[in-house]
Amino acid sequence: MAAWTWRFEKADGTEVQPAVQPEEFTTQGDAESWIGEHWKALLEGGADQVRLFEDTTEIYGPMSLHAQDA
Repeated sequence: MAAWTWRFEKADGTEVQPAVQPEEFTTQGDAESWIGEHWKALLEGGADQVRLFEDTTEIYGPMSLHAQDA
């Protein structure tokens, strides 16, 4: 079974430890729901962007955690 995980990074791509410890997710939807619930705490804890992986394959990223100015 595939494991979906997040990598947490500074804006320059340096990996950082997340302020909220994620679990290992069994579906992409679960992983995306989790990031939707915790992105503000992750941003406040020092992460600027995230990347989503299915096992060792990068699915997408970097995705900024900073809210876009309207």
